[in-house]
Amino acid sequence: MKYRRLGRTGLKVSALCLGTMQWGWTADEEASFKVMDAFMEAGGNFIDTADVYSRWAEGNPGGVSEQIIGRWLKARGNRSQVILATKVRGQMGDNPNDSGLSRKHIMDAVDASLRRLQTDYIDLYQTHSSDPETPIDETLRALDDLQRAGKVRYVGASNYRAWELTEALWKSETEHTVRYDSLQPKYNMVTREEFERDLKRVCEKYEIGVIPYSPLAAGFLTGKYERNQATDSKRAEGVEKNFATETGWKTLEAVRAVAKELDSTPAAVSLAWLLR
Repeated sequence: MKYRRLGRTGLKVSALCLGTMQWGWTADEEASFKVMDAFMEAGGNFIDTADVYSRWAEGNPGGVSEQIIGRWLKARGNRSQVILATKVRGQMGDNPNDSGLSRKHIMDAVDASLRRLQTDYIDLYQTHSSDPETPIDETLRALDDLQRAGKVRYVGASNYRAWELTEALWKSETEHTVRYDSLQPKYNMVTREEFERDLKRVCEKYEIGVIPYSPLAAGFLTGKYERNQATDSKRAEGVEKNFATETGWKTLEAVRAVAKELDSTPAAVSLAWLLR
């Protein structure tokens, strides 16, 4: 496993980050434990989750992925070896302050995540998406206070547009608060324009670490999908809507051709492209 600095920081993370949105949804606890064990044995140290995972699934109240990771950390006794990332923003209840990036919600949400994860600190705390109803300086001040309190060590953003990320960086500098040192954009061989058009330049200019999510296009780039054929997957409807376009199929054909030439797999080729 290779390791990289997270943006401009001194934090060393594995080049591959393990996403855990499936924990408690399509992967039960036993399977989740096996995947995390294998990831650590291969030299990985960077695990990413979110408090809201996976509240959209039937019977899932949210927080389940964090709970599974917390039990795994306790069972393995390896907290100091793991760079643990989670996110805040999503709807975690039915009350008006159970979502968003207000000071109120952030302060409540971080304590809830810490309890579920069975730890007293989060290595990377990320805002899951922007909140148009909350001034960015309120959000940054709350995150700054969490860092000073030792509850979080670094902060990042996810799903921010280029102007939103730039505004946040500017506010951090003028208000003298913690700044975003990482960004999670949707980025893969099918979905490229959103990141490459503007966000890429901002991240390069300000040394923002980039943690692409959906690197395999929700499984589309593994090659398990075929034109005009149903696939037994809980994510099939979303994949067909977002990735199974004419452009998507042409991309997959090219990936399959390269994988065949290299005696590899479409998934490995797609991840190698991102790593480069």
